[in-house]
Amino acid sequence: MKLTKSQRDQLRGKFGGRCAYCGQELGARWHADHMLPVLRGYAETTDINPHGIMHMARDTIENLVPACASCNLDKASYSLEQWRTKLAGSVASLARYSSTWRHAHRFGLVADTAATVVFHFERKEPKP
Repeated sequence: MKLTKSQRDQLRGKFGGRCAYCGQELGARWHADHMLPVLRGYAETTDINPHGIMHMARDTIENLVPACASCNLDKASYSLEQWRTKLAGSVASLARYSSTWRHAHRFGLVADTAATVVFHFERKEPKP
C-alpha cells in the first residue's frame, strides 16, 4: 500500500511521533509497519494480487503503525506474539553467544531483569 504524505503524517502522529513497539522517538527514516503481517513474494502474482502479497486483506491503513527501522526490520513477518517470544529469548541468546555481554553482566553493567515484553502501543492509547 502506497501512503500519501497526509496519511504518513497522520500515521507518524498516531503514538506522538514514537515507535509503536519500542516507544523511541521516530527519526526521519521511520517505517509504516503492518501490525498483522503481510507476506510479500510468497503468493503468486495475478491480476487480483498484482504484488504477490499473502494476506492482502491486511494491507490496509488500519493495520499500519509507525515503527522505527530497527523494530520493523527485526519484527519482519513475525506475528506480535512470535516477535514477543523472540525478544524475550534475547537475554539467553546474548548470554550464550556474546562474550561482551557476559563480561558486562559479570561487572554489573547489564542485568537480566526477566521483564515481560510490553510494546509501547500496549501502554499508550493512540491519538485519534
